[in-house]
Amino acid sequence: MLKRSRQFIQAYRQAPWRRQMQMIGYVAAALVAVGLVSALYLNITGRAATAGRLVLRSQRQIADVEQRIEDLKTQLAFISSTEVMQQRAAELGFRPVSPHAITYLPVPEYQGRPDGVQLAPRAGSRFGGAVRLPDTYTESLFDWFSSLFADLGGF
Repeated sequence: MLKRSRQFIQAYRQAPWRRQMQMIGYVAAALVAVGLVSALYLNITGRAATAGRLVLRSQRQIADVEQRIEDLKTQLAFISSTEVMQQRAAELGFRPVSPHAITYLPVPEYQGRPDGVQLAPRAGSRFGGAVRLPDTYTESLFDWFSSLFADLGGF
């Protein structure tokens, strides 16, 4: 019986060269898998680095534009200052007007400001009025449990 089982095992046993080929195949498959994972990692890392550089470049451009805007605001403030405006007006031949030299013209069709004029909100208020959240959103967890148990007949 032992001889027969040996023959049976020997008949279905893999040849040595076949086992070597299987091992080579497994190693090659593992190397291909590692190569694919590393290529994917490099691809994602490269894209992230490129996106980061684009963000940095955009932030630098935004900072440059904001600096230019501030420079232009400073120039506008200087040009529209009282001293410069008076100097420019004098150079153009303007002179201050006395209150007696002003002529007011009445317009009979003008009714004045219409009622219901919508004015801007006060300077201290950012939104014009305080926003109030519903009580549901300001209720604590303890209050919620208390009301839940009160509805169920507890507490």
